[in-house]
Amino acid sequence: MTQIQARAKSESLFIRGPVGDLEALIDVPESSSVSEFAVVCHPHPLHGGTMTNKVAHMLAKSFNAAGLPAARFNFRGVGKSGGSYADGIGETDDALAIIEWARGRWPGAAVCLAGFSFGGAVAIRAAAAFEPARLITVAPAVDRVAVPADRLPRCPWLVVQGDQDDVVDPNDVRAWLEQVPNPPELALLEGAGHFFHGRLNDLKQVIVDWLAR
Repeated sequence: MTQIQARAKSESLFIRGPVGDLEALIDVPESSSVSEFAVVCHPHPLHGGTMTNKVAHMLAKSFNAAGLPAARFNFRGVGKSGGSYADGIGETDDALAIIEWARGRWPGAAVCLAGFSFGGAVAIRAAAAFEPARLITVAPAVDRVAVPADRLPRCPWLVVQGDQDDVVDPNDVRAWLEQVPNPPELALLEGAGHFFHGRLNDLKQVIVDWLAR
């Protein structure tokens, strides 16, 4: 079990997106030389999902604990971001815009893409368009967002799923993963529900350990 601690500075800003500015939070570990950064996608915009969702927040903190800066952002139409909901397709373009911005901020750094629920499926879509160095998807809603089965990422990929998830059925996720040509690593957290109530630290430890490997 990897034990890594890192304090991070947070910065609020707006990043130009395809249909308007995107509200963002950038968490950067202190004294960090950046060789890799993370972009985190939040859960469903039409069901209260924002970049401050506690699982999205824990994803960012997990990356910070491993020494990586993390960029969270609100999809179009969420919070102060411009535009309106676009069925996961426009949101994929939003994620790609954030990646491009981050590549400009940290030139030469590798990209780790991550997302939770709806954001997990969007992260897979974005990874198909832009191959990241690593991909982490937590309870990815692959049955609710169109994911191109013929262009799935080939990078190292971790899927974290609670076995008591009543929003994203773990059996559906397992069945979908069985069809993936290069199956990702699946970490199943026993007793964890969709929002990982009481299990957020366990989620963080799984991610930090995987990043360390």
